[in-house]
Amino acid sequence: MDYQQKLAEKLTILNERGNGVLIRLNYIKKFSSRFDVFHSGFCAHHSTETALIKVFNDININADCGRSTVLILLDFSAAFNTVDHSILLQRLENWVGHSGTATNWFKSYLKDRDFFQDDKNQMWGSPRSVTAALLSLKMVYPRRNLPAEQWRSAQLLSLLSTPASMLDPACCETMACEYLSMDIMERWIVIGFLLCHNSLNTNQASQELWKMALRSGLYLNLTRDEVLNIHKVSEDLFDGIKGYSKRIADIKECREYVLANCGVIHRERRHFLRVALKELFKVLEDEPGLLGPKALFVMMALSFSRDEVLWLVRHSENMPKMKTLDDYNDNQMAELLFHMEKLRGLMRKYNHVVQRYHVQYLAQFDALLLNDTIQNIYVCPEEESVLMSSFVSTLSALSVKQVENKEEFDLRGIRMDWLRLQAYTSVNKAPLPLKDYPDLAKVMNMIQFHTRMVDNVEEMLYETSELSIFCFYPRVFEKMFTQSSEEVTMKRYLMSFPFVCSHFSQCGHPLCPEEVSILSSRSLRLCVTFLEQIAKQTGSVVLEICAEQRNLSDQLLPKHCAESISAARYRKQKKPMPKKGEVQKEKPGAESLRKDRTVATNVDKMHMMLTELCSSYSLGNDFMVFEHVVVPAEFLVSQLEIRLTEIIIKMTNYNQTTQEITRPSDLLAGIRSYTASMHCLSSYINVDVTRLVKSVLLQQTQPLDSHGGATLTHYYTTWYLEALLRQASSSLIVHCPTMQCFVSQSPENELSFRAEEFSDVLELQALAELIGPYGLKFLGENLMWHITSQVSELKKMVIENMDILVQMKNNFDKPEEMVNLKKRLTGGENVLKRMTIIGVILSFRSMAMDCLKDMTMSVFELASAAGLKCDIDPALVAAISNMQTDNSSVEEEFKLSRLLLVYVAVSLPTLALDPNSLYSREHGGHNNNIHCLAAAINQLAAAMFTVQNKNIEQQLKEFLLLASSTLLQLGQNFERVEVKNRESIYLLLHMIVEESPFLSQDMLESCFPYVLLRNAYREVHKAFILTLA
Repeated sequence: MDYQQKLAEKLTILNERGNGVLIRLNYIKKFSSRFDVFHSGFCAHHSTETALIKVFNDININADCGRSTVLILLDFSAAFNTVDHSILLQRLENWVGHSGTATNWFKSYLKDRDFFQDDKNQMWGSPRSVTAALLSLKMVYPRRNLPAEQWRSAQLLSLLSTPASMLDPACCETMACEYLSMDIMERWIVIGFLLCHNSLNTNQASQELWKMALRSGLYLNLTRDEVLNIHKVSEDLFDGIKGYSKRIADIKECREYVLANCGVIHRERRHFLRVALKELFKVLEDEPGLLGPKALFVMMALSFSRDEVLWLVRHSENMPKMKTLDDYNDNQMAELLFHMEKLRGLMRKYNHVVQRYHVQYLAQFDALLLNDTIQNIYVCPEEESVLMSSFVSTLSALSVKQVENKEEFDLRGIRMDWLRLQAYTSVNKAPLPLKDYPDLAKVMNMIQFHTRMVDNVEEMLYETSELSIFCFYPRVFEKMFTQSSEEVTMKRYLMSFPFVCSHFSQCGHPLCPEEVSILSSRSLRLCVTFLEQIAKQTGSVVLEICAEQRNLSDQLLPKHCAESISAARYRKQKKPMPKKGEVQKEKPGAESLRKDRTVATNVDKMHMMLTELCSSYSLGNDFMVFEHVVVPAEFLVSQLEIRLTEIIIKMTNYNQTTQEITRPSDLLAGIRSYTASMHCLSSYINVDVTRLVKSVLLQQTQPLDSHGGATLTHYYTTWYLEALLRQASSSLIVHCPTMQCFVSQSPENELSFRAEEFSDVLELQALAELIGPYGLKFLGENLMWHITSQVSELKKMVIENMDILVQMKNNFDKPEEMVNLKKRLTGGENVLKRMTIIGVILSFRSMAMDCLKDMTMSVFELASAAGLKCDIDPALVAAISNMQTDNSSVEEEFKLSRLLLVYVAVSLPTLALDPNSLYSREHGGHNNNIHCLAAAINQLAAAMFTVQNKNIEQQLKEFLLLASSTLLQLGQNFERVEVKNRESIYLLLHMIVEESPFLSQDMLESCFPYVLLRNAYREVHKAFILTLA
């Protein structure tokens, strides 16, 4: 029975399997390692000549080296000789033992079968069937292969040309052929007439159809990037056949026509399609309900565009050398691809609209029309009748409620039965010949298209707009992207290139699964390359705008207003005339004044460029490339993050050689300007700029960023340690408690910066805001490392003078013995110097933490953990604790700590010898930073005794008692030089008690007369008044 043969299924499987075999062979040829490097025959750039050259070359090399050579030649021609069928049958019967039914079956199969078939003189059977099938294209192919001028005059694909018929359904007699690929039709024609070339000499219609296909281009695609040079292949075939000289002349004529005209023709087609698709998309986007009746227009537009893209790709890669190849380079390809993707997205978005329309159309029109057509068939066999009746019943059962309930439609059975019916009615002597009932074919072709719009839209989009050919022409693909990106008007369409990479996952085949991994890696590489390039261009424009705004913002900084203040002071005076050729400096804001709005400034041009680039991101939020979800906006965020980090580091202007760096307040102003300008990006594209900026600035609070690069925290920590605090340790820079900053007191030529410009409250608050609590924590850890290194040296000095210090501790109330012991004590100045350095470091850290507190508390009132002072510094406690070794005991450490305080106390009088120890009322401290000893003694003692779990107050009382005794002895010396700065040293003792949370004024008065402190303050202030006078 005919229905048992399953012809439709076999045809479908055979068509798909043939494509799979070609793909498999192509993969084996290109990627298999089974071929020798010099394999000849069919591999590119290899032939019998190359193999022979290698053989002779090897022989010559062996002869030169004195080695013997053996040449073995194998003849495999016998392997291709066909054995006579009678001999095969005889051996099967006599040797193998086959007999009966098996032997009869082989005899019937091999009977009348020739060993070969001559394709040059073939005139019967298949060629005539192929010719008839090819001639069926004589109406369709010429209509599709028209120049752009005729498309334009006919207003092809335009919905606005006939507004009255805008709601009429688009249909024709050959709906399936309207979106059939030109590449497929040309392949049918060219390769088909190579098989049945006799009709080219006998049938004028065949000859015209064949010549038209030859004029369409130079190459046809076979599979992947394998192409067929149609003129060369046709000419080589006909060259060996008599009577085909005219056809060879036709081939040469067509080839010359292609070289002269084809590039221009296809260039104009692409230009027309860009405009037509844009108009079609705008209309359908505004009225998506038109997608129902005009779905055929969408498929035609996509198919026409795909044909032009495929033609350009295969010809631009394989074009022969010509004087000019401008027609084969399209720098506006991005626009065509963009509109194709837009139409594809529109069909997917409003799939329910298309589905609802065609469900109603099938049930209320197509079913009735098909039923009427069937009634007009006079003779209808039973099998055909059953098939056609099932068509009507299935279509009539469709309902809109199925769409509303979101039921899955599967109408593949109707299409398969229609293919089966065509097979039944197209054979010779068919009871119901289809050619006698063209109306039935027209109706069924229309029904087939409508059913595909219900359940198979995605496959239709694949059939009409799939561009996976780019995966096999990566060089052409990248070249098109580069050319488009160089055009300003094409930048809004650049996102179409990475979106095309999502098509590549559809070109795999079950017969070649090994190819999938290669395609996947290539697709991702291309996609990532395109997205990174687009993101780089967009990021560059954004940051250029930010840089321009930062320059404008810098003009408003207070440091630039000196000229304006000076001009205001002498405003009443007559202004001098500007010198000839001198250009007056423009005031901030002058760039906004313009007489003509059409004059575009640099900022205007950059905003226009940004608008173009960000428009490309509207193509879609994400898409799939094989199993990977790609989000284009994330590439932009990543690129902006990298570039913004580089710019912030560049704005720092850190120079380790000259110790130069940007002031924290200036850098903060620049970052704020960049941040404010970057928020304009949110007006163009949905990007979380706040998250981006937070991510960048949060990385700057760490010593290294996510890429391992140095950050603001690293640079400012290095600068403050190596530049500012190092100079403060040598008294070139003084800590000024009154002004809460460090002040330079050396000539300007000795320092490359002014300390007060980097250490006042505003600068340290800016620093705290830049590097945050984490950055200041890192800064504090580095400060603690320097402190612990000083403590280690102090302990060594205590150990060297331990015996003397123990005696001084026990005899502090015996002046005569103290004088003798003090003469034996060495390194007192060094101890005080190192303690001063510790005090300077701690004072700077205290200032930074106070500013951090001000900054954090102004933002979050509950962030009290950041920047609050403690009586005992936990960071210093941790640093001191880490200094202890396994060999040292707690008692030994406690002894060293106590003796260190003794060492400091008995060394205080030596400070009076230093002329810089004079107390400065202006600075609120001493000129050699010894006032920082107060912080060093209090905090270091608290940290050391906390680690040793001892009573801090008791140990500091002993220090105060010993220090008071030695300073009182200083007051008894009236003739020594030490008396000169005695009052300033008395004030230092008062500062130690005042800053200590463990000592009080009552404790000080019990061991040191208050009248001495009062007199010391009077003397110091008197000296300050005299200095001012």
